[in-house]
Amino acid sequence: MTTKLPLFIITGASGVGKTTVMHELRKQMPEFVLFSTDDDNFGSTGKKLEYQDRYNVLFHCARAVALSGRGTIICGTMMAWDAKKCDVYDAFSEVHFINLHCDDATRNARLRGREDAAIWTEDMLRQHEEFAQWLLDHADTEYDPPMPTFDSTSTPTAALAEQIKEYIKEKWKGSTGIFS
Repeated sequence: MTTKLPLFIITGASGVGKTTVMHELRKQMPEFVLFSTDDDNFGSTGKKLEYQDRYNVLFHCARAVALSGRGTIICGTMMAWDAKKCDVYDAFSEVHFINLHCDDATRNARLRGREDAAIWTEDMLRQHEEFAQWLLDHADTEYDPPMPTFDSTSTPTAALAEQIKEYIKEKWKGSTGIFS
């Protein structure tokens, strides 16, 4: 295959719903392969990979999927500069980041309701509030193409996944492969 396909990355602060929407997108977009950056079991060594190594493995997997004419969506907090360090970054026509966002009160309540709630100190919650705001403030300047934001505060998961699906289908137009 000589035509490059786009890659999609759903990012955002912890607690915005990336994992939740990923499960719904798997139902709504079975023609795409979805991966999470949070999986601790990359490879067979039993050793936890550092984040940049995880990203590189995921980009290689996405490239292999693209060779079959299918698309990939990676869900997890990833920054554009980390993606660009992946050795097969240029194998894609474009890397589209999608920001999931919710208001601070909703995100903090979600994080406090998790199994790992004890780790979410006031300082950590504040850091994630600042990070979420940074993503909003830099969506047009640090991401090329500019990163759209989808609000998960009160949007039902199925409707949120539908919005993301429509965005992906629009960006996919003109590619060879699915949706062509």
